[in-house]
Amino acid sequence: MNKYLLLSLILGSLVLSGCARHGKIIIDPQGMDMAMYQTDLAQCKQLAEQVESKAAAGIVGGAVVGTVVGKILGGSGEKAGKLGALSGGLKGAGVSRRERTRVIKNCLRNRGYLVLN
Repeated sequence: MNKYLLLSLILGSLVLSGCARHGKIIIDPQGMDMAMYQTDLAQCKQLAEQVESKAAAGIVGGAVVGTVVGKILGGSGEKAGKLGALSGGLKGAGVSRRERTRVIKNCLRNRGYLVLN
């Protein structure tokens, strides 16, 4: 198996495993006005948009790590650097998404909702 294919499979599986953990925000609806919840959720999502994207930093870091790994494996490091940049960008985007989700959950908790996840 081509070492770059193996490297991309490993990086891809790591990125996908990190993305699979996040889903819908679950609250306890008992005693809640769901129309008000939808308004609060929309406002909390707007606040979460202030989270800066970490994708650019991930691209740079991934490219550096990928290049080093590629050279260690005996190549020029160019292909591995590109794969690392892609992986780093995806990971950075995932970190940003998790942080936005955390902001939304904290916002909802501060508005009196019982967030279950």
